[in-house]
Amino acid sequence: MAVYSVFVVSRGGSLIYDIDYNVPKTDVEKTFGYPLDIVLKVFDEKLTVDFGARDGIKIGHYLLAVNGRPVQGTVFDDDRTDVREFLGQQQNYPISLKFGRIKLTVNEKIMLASMFHSLFAFGCQLSPEERSSGIQILEADTFKLHCRQTLTGIKFIVLTDPRLPYVEGLLKRLYELYSDYALKNPYYSIDMPIR
Repeated sequence: MAVYSVFVVSRGGSLIYDIDYNVPKTDVEKTFGYPLDIVLKVFDEKLTVDFGARDGIKIGHYLLAVNGRPVQGTVFDDDRTDVREFLGQQQNYPISLKFGRIKLTVNEKIMLASMFHSLFAFGCQLSPEERSSGIQILEADTFKLHCRQTLTGIKFIVLTDPRLPYVEGLLKRLYELYSDYALKNPYYSIDMPIR
């Protein structure tokens, strides 16, 4: 049972602070024959599994390595040759492919923070109760998202293991630490990113 990530989102939806404790455990390596029975497509400038999920390889996993050679986007990391051309040649088979999840980039984290801010606002507006507090817990099969919004509109978001109970104490402590930092630092202005 663990905390995977912590995000602090401003009242305008921008990312103030994030820390990622998540170590991806989904790397799967498998040997394939010709023709390749997994369909790969380019998504966000990276090769991802589009069809043919099996044996722990899931749709959305990225291609990380081919025969032990790291892949960067759609090319090999060492000599910048195209991976799709390499996979299309029958003489290169049997071939060992490594798939998995990669860590989010800073830009992806910023985009997700602003997206969550919008979802939070929708949740407040769509609630049948007046003065709704918005999304507090979002449960999925692999994680739980806990959120606490302060009176000033700053949101503290914690991603945890799904077996971890509600982490109200942790969210409260994060708010106290942030308040302490923001109030005692004369050079800090509200909603400014913390690095």
